[in-house]
Amino acid sequence: MERYRLGHLVVTLGVQAAREYLKVSYPVRYGSLCEIVSNGFTFYFNLNGEPKYVQGRPPQWPHPAEWVKRTAGNDWIYYWSGEYAELFDLFGEYYLPCLPYPSNSIFPAGPLEKEGVAQAAGAYNALSEALSGLEAHRCPGRLRDFLDKVAACTPSALSAKAERLHALLGGPLSVLPPECRHVDYDVLPVMVTRGCLYHCAFCRVQSQEQFSTVPHTALLDQIEELRRLYADDLPNYKAVFLGCHDALAAGEELIEFAARHAFAAFDLEGSLLRGMPLLFLFGSAHSLLGSPQTLFETLDRLPYYTYINIGLESPDTETLRILGKPLEGPEVEKAFEKMLWVNERYRRVEVSANFVLGGALPPAHLCRLGDFVRDKLARFSDKGAIYLSPLVDTSRFSAQVRRAFVRDFQRIKLRSRLPAYLYLIQRL
Repeated sequence: MERYRLGHLVVTLGVQAAREYLKVSYPVRYGSLCEIVSNGFTFYFNLNGEPKYVQGRPPQWPHPAEWVKRTAGNDWIYYWSGEYAELFDLFGEYYLPCLPYPSNSIFPAGPLEKEGVAQAAGAYNALSEALSGLEAHRCPGRLRDFLDKVAACTPSALSAKAERLHALLGGPLSVLPPECRHVDYDVLPVMVTRGCLYHCAFCRVQSQEQFSTVPHTALLDQIEELRRLYADDLPNYKAVFLGCHDALAAGEELIEFAARHAFAAFDLEGSLLRGMPLLFLFGSAHSLLGSPQTLFETLDRLPYYTYINIGLESPDTETLRILGKPLEGPEVEKAFEKMLWVNERYRRVEVSANFVLGGALPPAHLCRLGDFVRDKLARFSDKGAIYLSPLVDTSRFSAQVRRAFVRDFQRIKLRSRLPAYLYLIQRL
């Protein structure tokens, strides 16, 4: 590391954060970063000079182990540690991202509104102005290069870059697969499909477009543009998301084409992060049932560990009709059984399923779901998972409603022979 003092600023280059994704009872930063301490805040920057994390100091800051993280889509998200045991039981992680936009979290986004946290964005604006006034040309070479990068990342420049990303992807990504939590939601997004097969009535994140696949030439152009956009920070990534809402329906050839070209173009083998690269995609009941064995054999040969998340919602036909999902209970059952078959057969492919919880659903939904996730497996398995998505108006979540919801969740979790977690809908 190299440390410099520039007036009231303390700048540290080459801060080495964690080099592999961990499940530990304290928040973790990842990759190679640079640090600036200024006016009671610590700013961490990625290899493009863009702010990645901001952390304040007590007493204004809520907790010394919590911070704000900026995403590639230019959202500022507060990492709340809460009660570690409860959060891990509910979400599978020791922290909860508090999102600045409407989502499905059963917890209020309170920390984002606290005075010290609310001041973080303003503190970055002030830092950006302070850096623009520095005579960086008098600094040593590496320090000068870093300060020039940071000075160029003004709030307006960050916003414009996020707009470029969304335009390239056909719009903001309204939801990421739940397993993206394994890489702290840091994924390189490659769109292989547009639109959605189902357009379910209950879904709040669906696309209005009709389903289509992206042509090979457009896919290559997209990957090249993403490579340029993420630029110097690509070594801080180890995961690809093939979008959008049903990439599994793109078929074996297009999935392999996109995955292999992304692996090479993004140089995932040269990532600063250890471990096998991860590949994430969504699928539907029909695309899972229609996928031949050769597709999973192909995925198993890719240089990734692949997570496929399937939206099943309910094993109860009446509930599916209320949700406006064009499925029958027996189709959900067959898709769940195929999910278990894939998980048992393939070493590098893991399939999970989403179900809904809460809302004005028939009593049979909760009862059948509890039986379903217990009786379909002969024993407990830690490969695969079920994710339960709150189907409630979370803006009106009282403490009493939250307790009742968590009780229902725990009933399912205790019966399930797969790991069970709540699904936090996070966008990019």
